[in-house]
Amino acid sequence: MARIVMKFGGTSMAGTERIRRVANIVRKQQAAGHEVAVVVSAMAGETDRLVNFAREANALYDPAEYDVVVASGEQVTSGLLALTLQAMGCKARSWLGWQLPVRTNDAHASARIEQIDADALVASMQAGEIAVIPGFQGIAPEGRVTTLGRGGSDTSAVAVAAAVKADRCDIYTDVDGVYTTDPRIVARARKLPMVTYEEMLELASVGSKVLQTRSVSLAMKEGVRVQVLSSFIDDDAPSADELPGTMIVSDEELEGSDMESQLITGIAADKNEAKVTITRVPDRPGAVAAIFAPLAAANINVDMIIQNIAKDKGETDVTFTVPAADLVRTQALLDERKEAIGFFRLIADSRVAKISVVGVGMRSHAGIASTMFRALADRGINIQAISTSEIKVSVLIDEDETELAVRVLHTAYGLDAGDEAA
Repeated sequence: MARIVMKFGGTSMAGTERIRRVANIVRKQQAAGHEVAVVVSAMAGETDRLVNFAREANALYDPAEYDVVVASGEQVTSGLLALTLQAMGCKARSWLGWQLPVRTNDAHASARIEQIDADALVASMQAGEIAVIPGFQGIAPEGRVTTLGRGGSDTSAVAVAAAVKADRCDIYTDVDGVYTTDPRIVARARKLPMVTYEEMLELASVGSKVLQTRSVSLAMKEGVRVQVLSSFIDDDAPSADELPGTMIVSDEELEGSDMESQLITGIAADKNEAKVTITRVPDRPGAVAAIFAPLAAANINVDMIIQNIAKDKGETDVTFTVPAADLVRTQALLDERKEAIGFFRLIADSRVAKISVVGVGMRSHAGIASTMFRALADRGINIQAISTSEIKVSVLIDEDETELAVRVLHTAYGLDAGDEAA
């Protein structure tokens, strides 16, 4: 018998028929003898609808009241799933964020979970009751409802799994696992049986939409084993224990498995990037700080940074990337400070994409980056910027060449299904 936390996203909860399908999956896990808690998202599109209501009511909305509105979507689905399970003869009840409680800080709309008091929840699970928990929400120190930001239900599920010391946290989505790249771009992409926390963290941060970055980070910190599965399976399908999803695990668990010999885990693409180039910046101490300090103060994340070698006249060009959604704010902030920074011109380009190659094999194998650069060059794809980490190499290219670049790299690293390297 295992203690399992199951999480279902918005597409899985979109309407009574899909909720009934979810209830069947949950019921089978309990029938197999497991203790079960379920974390649910709002129905697909519901959060966007509620956000629009809040904005129409007051464009300069109070974040605390905004949370009251948008948290209601998960409250509806948790109640509906509990009712559906009861109709199937299961003992089930919903636990809202304040009832557990899920204690967060007071950063409304982007709160972070600090603690979950899970004693009552554990007792309920041990008594054979299925706990249904709305994701995405918690309670602030002063007692008000908070929400965790987009994708927060993944984080809720991992936090609940850590609090109840679950054997596993199953994340059910509209895909059946983590693939070497997006199967819609590369038909021969392969599903990965295991991925390390670090690899999943990098993939999530560079464009893979399977899991929210914060949830992976929390799973790594708390040592929660996470499995990615599809909820769109036949009613008579086997339980999750028998399904070939993707398990997110520690480096130690990966050791000795066949996956250890794989140099590259996956290729990710992100079109939500924008490139900014500032020309003729004075080459003096503090000049670069004058560019990036106001962006940091405005909570704008800067990714790739390139500074050209200074010219004879003591000037240099600086190029960097920011999220596409922050491009207009970035331009406005820097234009306001043009005289103080001393640059000549700001050039913005939103038609770019970041392509990333991720794999723990990079730690012990040379030549990973050169393979990437050579494969792209052979197809005439120009690299505009480069950034690296211990297990990742990312390049910035023209947005129109995104799909071609992903296919070329997927083949270059032997990731296509059927390759010997696979």
